[in-house]
Amino acid sequence: MKYQFADDFWWGSATSAPQSEGASARDGKSQNIFDYWYDIAPERFHHQVGPSEASTFYDRFQQDILLLKKLGHNTFRTSISWSRLIPDGEGEVNPKAVAFYNALIDGLLAEGITPFINLYHFDMPMCMQRKGGWESRAVVEAYARYAKTCFSLFGDRVTHWFTFNEPIVPVEAGYLNDLHYPCVVDFKRAVAVAYHSVLAHAKAVKEFRALGHQGAIGIILNLSPTYPRSNSQEDGVAAHHADLLLNKSFLDPVTKGRYPQDLVDLLRANDLLPQTAPEDAQLIADGVVDILGVNYYQPRRVKAKEGYRADSPVTMPEDLFSYYDMPGRKINPHRGWEIYEKGLYDILMDLKENYGNIPCYISENGMGVEGEEAFIGPTGRVEDDYRIDFIRDHLKWLHQALSEGSNCKGYHLWTFIDCWSWLNAYKNRYGLVRLERESQQRTLKKSGYWFAETARQNGFD
Repeated sequence: MKYQFADDFWWGSATSAPQSEGASARDGKSQNIFDYWYDIAPERFHHQVGPSEASTFYDRFQQDILLLKKLGHNTFRTSISWSRLIPDGEGEVNPKAVAFYNALIDGLLAEGITPFINLYHFDMPMCMQRKGGWESRAVVEAYARYAKTCFSLFGDRVTHWFTFNEPIVPVEAGYLNDLHYPCVVDFKRAVAVAYHSVLAHAKAVKEFRALGHQGAIGIILNLSPTYPRSNSQEDGVAAHHADLLLNKSFLDPVTKGRYPQDLVDLLRANDLLPQTAPEDAQLIADGVVDILGVNYYQPRRVKAKEGYRADSPVTMPEDLFSYYDMPGRKINPHRGWEIYEKGLYDILMDLKENYGNIPCYISENGMGVEGEEAFIGPTGRVEDDYRIDFIRDHLKWLHQALSEGSNCKGYHLWTFIDCWSWLNAYKNRYGLVRLERESQQRTLKKSGYWFAETARQNGFD
C-alpha cells in the first residue's frame, strides 16, 4: 500500500537552543538553570556531560542547514535562548544573539526551509529563576516582554511561532519529581508554576496579535493519551484524574480558553488552587492558539490507586492514580518506554472530536537508542532500521487519522542530529544524523536517507 501525504505536508525535525547550540558561556549569553545546575551538581548529569558544548549548532548552523536540506526538510523547529537574547532576563538585547538568530532564520529561508520558532524550552534564565521563576508573576511579565522582543526582531520572516515546548515538563520535573532544577517537591507550588506558564503563554499570544504580524502562534504539548487498566469505575476515575492533571491542565486553556471544571473542583477540594487575578480569565480566553504542536512518544497507562478514597488527602498527583505496566506491551529496551503507534491516532481523533479539529502537527516523535555505535555498519553508517520501522509505523496511523478528517499539517521527528538531553546528556541517541562528540563529525544514518526520500515523495510504500 502507498501511504501518500499532501503536497504541502510539513516534513522536518525539531531541536532546541539549550540542547543544540552549545556556546553556553560565550558572546554575552548568561546562565540558564541547566548551565547553573551543571556547575553546582555535575554528578547528576550522565557521564558528567553538561550543556556547554551541546551539538555546536551555534558554530556549525550553516553546514547543519545544508544537512537539513539533504534530509528533505521543508520545515524545522528550534528555539530562541532567552538567556542568550536578553542576558539579564529583561532590558538590553544582546546584539551577537540577534546576529546569530538573524543568520539562522535567513539561512533556513534561503534553502526553502520554513523556520518554526519556539520561545521557551525548559531553559529559564538563572537571573529570572532567582526572582522566583514561573512561581513569580514578575517573571511572567518579563517573559511577555521577551516574547514581544522576539516578534519585533524576527516576525518579518518567521511565520510560525510557539510559546512553550511541553510546559508540563518543568512542572513535573522541577516541582514534583526532583529531576530538573530547582528540584522542588511541592504539589501546590507545582500548580502555581503550571498556572503561571499558561498566563505567560496567553500574554505572549496577546503581544503577537497586537503587533499584527502575519502567521500563526501556537504551543507544543506532549499529549500522552491516558488509558485505564480496565473498564472498571475505579480505573476510569484514576485515568480521568491523570488526564486532567497531565493533559487537560494545559490543553484545555490553550485551545478552549478555560480550564475543565472537574480540574478546578479537584484542586479546590485539596486546597491546591493557585492565586488568581480578576483579569486572568479573560487573558486566558483570549490566548487560544492558532495551531497546536503535538509531541508523542509513549502512552500513559494508569490504574486505581490502592486504598484510594475520594476523601483521601492529596499531596502528589500519584495519590490519585498509579501507573500501570500493561503485560505484553512493546518496549523500546534502550529507553524503557512503551511503543504504541496507535496512540498518535487516538490523540488526533480526540482533537478532532473534542477540540474543534484544531489545526495541528506532530511536533515531536522519535526513538532514543543507547549505545548506537553498536549498529554502525561496515561503511561507517548507523544501520538504524529500528528507527525507520518506528517512524513508518507511526506515519501509518497518522495517515489513517488524515483519512478520517484530522487537521494535522505535518510530521517532525525528534531530532535532526544527536543532541544533548538534560540529565541524560548523550546517553540516548535520537538523531537522523550521528554526532561524534570528540570530532563533531556529522554522518547521516540509514534513517536519514529514508526520511529524505519519504519527504521528497510525500509518502512511502
